Amino acid sequence: MGIDLAGTADNPTGWAAWRNKNITVCQLHTDEEIIIHSTQCEPKVIAVDAPLSLPLEGAMRKTDKVMHERGYPVFPPMFPGMKKLTLRAMKLTQKILDRGFNVIEVHPASTRKALNIPTKDWQKIQNIFKRLELKGDLETRVLTPHELDAITAAFTGYLYTHGKVELVGDSKEGLIVVPVRKDWRRLKL
Repeated sequence: MGIDLAGTADNPTGWAAWRNKNITVCQLHTDEEIIIHSTQCEPKVIAVDAPLSLPLEGAMRKTDKVMHERGYPVFPPMFPGMKKLTLRAMKLTQKILDRGFNVIEVHPASTRKALNIPTKDWQKIQNIFKRLELKGDLETRVLTPHELDAITAAFTGYLYTHGKVELVGDSKEGLIVVPVRKDWRRLKL
């Protein structure tokens, strides 16, 4: 399952469920909607596109620094506009963890970069997911960037459950899950 979390309930949050290569997507707004959709499908892992922790000191976490060093430009949690998103993500994540689900932090643009998928060409991104033989909502309409980011988050979660990722950062300040670098054409799902 993947969530492309918005900073406030006024903006759409992309949501995607991945089950046997069948993708279901939608846009949600409230925390309650997100929690209900996310927990009802009983996922192995919920991959959230948002910082899930604050730095212990300073403006950046170790994971943010390492991501930048590796060519993955993430916005740190204390960056203007990110703190509100981070606090919402932390609160939402805690409620999901309290219900017994596994949650990981992901960054869809970094996932796409690691897999040689365009980072912002939404039409190409959707077509690549179809070429990977993913089904469902991908086949029925043009998806929004939020929905495609949510699918990318779910895709990262899928790779996580199959041991095809690395954990960047440390457990004290937070980890971001990124796929091991590999061209998407060589992936076997």
